[in-house]
Amino acid sequence: MSDPVASPTAEAHAHSHADIAGGWLRAAVFGAMDGLVTNTALVAGMGGGRAAAGTIVLSGVASLVAGAISMALGEYTSVKTQNEQLDLEVAKERRELERNPEGELAELIEMLRVRGVDDQLARRVAVQLSRDPETALRLHVVAELGLSPEDKPSPRVAALSSLVTFAVGAVIPLLPYLFGFSLLWIALLAGGIGLFAAGALSSRFTPRSWWYAGFRQLLFGAVAAGITYLIGLAIGAGVA
Repeated sequence: MSDPVASPTAEAHAHSHADIAGGWLRAAVFGAMDGLVTNTALVAGMGGGRAAAGTIVLSGVASLVAGAISMALGEYTSVKTQNEQLDLEVAKERRELERNPEGELAELIEMLRVRGVDDQLARRVAVQLSRDPETALRLHVVAELGLSPEDKPSPRVAALSSLVTFAVGAVIPLLPYLFGFSLLWIALLAGGIGLFAAGALSSRFTPRSWWYAGFRQLLFGAVAAGITYLIGLAIGAGVA
């Protein structure tokens, strides 16, 4: 017979969390969505302008390559800059702990009090934690910046995730043309299916239902494609 006291503790430690800070998830989701919306809208605009199938494919492939590289470079630079800024703030906090330990101790006590710890207990805990400078530094950084210096996302992982998923998303609206189906509505249907599927998959990492996330992303893509189609139609009519 299981111990009724021990089982809740064991159960509480039997779960795990997603790697939110790793850098790949946000970049992958953003890359896939951006690739799908960008090339679905591009195909719609080119189709609205009555462009030939070969021109649409060439434009779509160029958009895929340029967009994937741009996304990767942008993600790398963004994450790298964020990490460097965090390193700068950590160094600043380290200097403050060395120059003004009493003031930083008082600050830590206040942080604990604000979070509901009694005054005397907050002081004892803060004093004990401050005996280890690295522990005190980590607590101050997390409390003041909301980021952990130990959980910095990887710029390379973010860049690679963004590059790959953008390319995968961007190729989906082009697939009908690549397989010889030179009909705009088939390409838009493929893009719509990709948008809905990408949105539904993203719901695994959010509290949203799969159908809500899927239809929301489909709506966003449809608005972009519709506007681009009308612009292409107007330009095509003007040129003709």
